Amino acid sequence: MLELINNKVNGFWKEEDGLGTLELILIIGVIIIIALIFKKQITELVTDLLSKVTKKSDDFFPDK
Repeated sequence: MLELINNKVNGFWKEEDGLGTLELILIIGVIIIIALIFKKQITELVTDLLSKVTKKSDDFFPDK
């Protein structure tokens, strides 16, 4: 009986299924921190790209 409990505890200790979840949470956290640090630059980049898309679509689909 004691050996069975010991085997279960050792198996639980060596189990690494939760490690992938922890790594994923850490990666998402780092991405969020980087996004917060570079928020202004990201906003400017997206605004610039959207204005270029608008200009190109106006050239392609002119108003009547």
